[in-house]
Amino acid sequence: MTRNLTRGATLTVTLVATLATASAALAEAHGNKWVHSREFQGEIYVMYYNHMALYTYDEDEPGKSNCTGECAEKWPPAVLDPGTPLGESYSLIEREDGSMQAAFRGRPLYLWSGDSRPGDRGGDGLGGKWRLARP
Repeated sequence: MTRNLTRGATLTVTLVATLATASAALAEAHGNKWVHSREFQGEIYVMYYNHMALYTYDEDEPGKSNCTGECAEKWPPAVLDPGTPLGESYSLIEREDGSMQAAFRGRPLYLWSGDSRPGDRGGDGLGGKWRLARP
């Protein structure tokens, strides 16, 4: 009886571990290699292909970037090649200069020039208009 209980407990632990791993993989699979959301350093947020944090701008309109010129120098748009396949909730929008910018749920995505390495999220809340993009 103890032997059967031990096998059952082992099977249960193995099943729970497998489900936890599968759940983590699904949570990380939102998007694709170009733009995606995943957990990093205890937070879940949207990242560029180089794993740098991406941000949204409160003054943008759905499908339209209002950050150009000097603004775009400080907040570079997350540009990708036209036709780049993106995951669910992601799209490409055309900027005034004809480049294609990644968007999350229709909101254009940007990098912050003050971030220097993956995990930096220094642009969150700047000027009261910039937000770390979150799923």
